[in-house]
Amino acid sequence: MGPSSSAKNLLLFLALFGSVLLFRNAECASEEDTLFQEINSYRASLNLSTLIQNSNAACLAKQLAGQFKNQPCSNTSGADTVPGTEPQFSNYPDLLSTCHLNVSDTRDGAIMPACVPDLVPSLVLTNFTLTQYNQNLNDTKFTGVGIGSNKNWIVVIMTTSTSEGDYTNAQSASWFFRPGLICHSAFLLISAIFFL
Repeated sequence: MGPSSSAKNLLLFLALFGSVLLFRNAECASEEDTLFQEINSYRASLNLSTLIQNSNAACLAKQLAGQFKNQPCSNTSGADTVPGTEPQFSNYPDLLSTCHLNVSDTRDGAIMPACVPDLVPSLVLTNFTLTQYNQNLNDTKFTGVGIGSNKNWIVVIMTTSTSEGDYTNAQSASWFFRPGLICHSAFLLISAIFFL
């Protein structure tokens, strides 16, 4: 006697569910998600604590990457910028406001832009680990990170647990856009439709 049709349907669902679980992270992984995981792996290799994702810092990183997007990559931009010569954005207060932040919430943080053609993951990571930025990645005062990208630019913002660097003063209106949440929501929706 063979399995009933409901048992076959259950086995089919489990096989489909398993396949989707295996591949959904690879399909939904963005440059930001990949770099976040790689930065934490890098820090773990140095016996440093892992960083937590900070949605307000990620919002500001996305805003800043948008400001950089039309600037060409060069040997004087991004991680190669001479300290003190970084571009200044006249609309920086507006960018902070968009992300529900103010200057006092961001003083102790570190903003690190990098330009990498096509955002090749291995090159993106080395733009942070093998440049002046590694001082921030290696610093134990940093406890969080926000990452945003646009075209060839990726911006990493390091946050602290102090009130002047936690990037959390104002209301956190961007909670819905946390990395991966949209992909996970789509997966749950598809699963629910399958059961109907």
